[in-house]
Amino acid sequence: MEITRAQLYFGAIFIRSDASNHRYQPGEPVPLYANKIGPFHNPSETYRYFDLPFCIPDHIKEKKEALGEVLNGDRLVSGPYSLDFLVDKESDLLCKKKLTKEEVSQFRKAVEKDYYFQMYYDDLPIWGLIGRVDREGRAEKDYRYYLYEHVHFDIQYNKDRVIDITARMDLHSVLDLTEDKEVDAEFTYSVKWNETDIPFEKRMDKYAQNSSLPHHLEIHWFSIVNSCVTVLLLTGFLATILMRILKNDFIKYTHDEESADDQDETGWKYIRGDVFRFPKYKSLFAAALGCGTQLFTLAVFIFLLGLVGVFYPYNRGALFTALLVMYALTSGIAGYTSTSFYRQLEGSNWVRNLLLTGSLFGGPLFLTFCFLNSTAIAYSATAALPFGTIIVIILIWTLVTSPLLVLGGIAGKNSGTEFQAPCRTTKYPREIPELPWYRYTIPQMAMAGFLPFSAIYIELYYIFASVWGHKIYTIYSILFIVFIILLIVTAFVTVALTYFQLAAEDHNWWWRSFLCGGSTGIFIYSYCLYYYHARSDMSGFMQTSFFFGYMACICYGFFLMLGAVGFRAALVFVRHIYRSIKCE
Repeated sequence: MEITRAQLYFGAIFIRSDASNHRYQPGEPVPLYANKIGPFHNPSETYRYFDLPFCIPDHIKEKKEALGEVLNGDRLVSGPYSLDFLVDKESDLLCKKKLTKEEVSQFRKAVEKDYYFQMYYDDLPIWGLIGRVDREGRAEKDYRYYLYEHVHFDIQYNKDRVIDITARMDLHSVLDLTEDKEVDAEFTYSVKWNETDIPFEKRMDKYAQNSSLPHHLEIHWFSIVNSCVTVLLLTGFLATILMRILKNDFIKYTHDEESADDQDETGWKYIRGDVFRFPKYKSLFAAALGCGTQLFTLAVFIFLLGLVGVFYPYNRGALFTALLVMYALTSGIAGYTSTSFYRQLEGSNWVRNLLLTGSLFGGPLFLTFCFLNSTAIAYSATAALPFGTIIVIILIWTLVTSPLLVLGGIAGKNSGTEFQAPCRTTKYPREIPELPWYRYTIPQMAMAGFLPFSAIYIELYYIFASVWGHKIYTIYSILFIVFIILLIVTAFVTVALTYFQLAAEDHNWWWRSFLCGGSTGIFIYSYCLYYYHARSDMSGFMQTSFFFGYMACICYGFFLMLGAVGFRAALVFVRHIYRSIKCE
């Protein structure tokens, strides 16, 4: 569902109201909160509602917000309009004020950037543009800028409950802001109540329905069918390889050993004494594997919460809360996976490994947050987190994330498991033969990342339009299917490329399998460049830095997660094929 300029009554976040039971008597006040304003095409660049010189009520009351709402940039204060239950109004005066030259200029710049406002009435979202630009048949220097002075509220009710609200601007009641001079403004509003038979429990359904319209579902299912075809082709390809290997082994060990002594087909057998030689930078490798496993677990939990309906429309505050809490609670998985695998690789400095695990993903994320939060502070935007919220996040990291990471690391260190290698590693590494250019790491990563990306790119547009736009995404079941397909394709591609690498007698497959598995994250970041320039109208330093900064962190997380999946799949495959031959 897309919020067009003609339908700017849809909201973005579900906010809990003060009236817990949502039942009202005629004439009783209904909670109205003004949230934020900002350029329509820059969803991250939002400001407090009263940063523009609107009519300010006598008593402004700030609403206490949950952690997720603050992280989302919500700053709710009592709204300027009085919309009492079942009370119709005709052109009631909100206020009269003389706008100074500075205020006129401030409003004009906002109108020029297509500023919208966002409010909440009894938990129901309200959107609207604050003005319009008359560009028709004019040169840019002759544009006319108009501020809307009148807003009409259509409210639907069922017995004693509010069901729906829309805000419509009066296109004829406007204030000309084109010239830099003082002007007299008169802001008014009207209210019309209409009865409906829609039950209260279904009043939010309209916000979710448009994301599952037939033509949208057709595109989603086309994406899934496209991905499934890719999976089937890869599965057949991999099965053919395995059958070929098993057939050759059967010939070799059942009949004459020399009959299967073909260098092209059995090159991987010649390096059985090197294939399980531990990789360079063991601590970094184990830390990357631990972080990737943690992020994979985090993604699974988030999908489960989405499938059970926790992230219903306009409840993105819950998503931010869930991400923060689940990341903290899963840090023990990163510590355990990293240190246990590090000890399997015969590493000794497990403390340094644990510190590396804690900072490998958290470090870049923290630095990015510091830069972007400083940018938001410089812009006085609502994306700037208050000092109290930053203290809460630091406490969560100090009291939950770090202790669980250490406990997981200690458990991993004491697990005592040894690396299961079917073949004994020789004392000296075998020399790797000269390889063609397309067998080097970067070309292999390009081949490995393209297929998984092609399986998800259609769905990526809808996700980007939801996160960085005003569309609503609610079909978590389809998204989960696409996620499963992504994992399968990543595992299959990595296994296939690992086989070809070993067949060429290149035994440095550990890092290669991780890098090839994670290369899809690089493709996703490349898609960010395309989306920014071709599919969006985002502009300005703040929005651009937020988009590319946070997407860099997300794509880096995908790189670690899919890299861990790719390596695990390759490890299972390599162990399997080397168990099928006689290792001396």
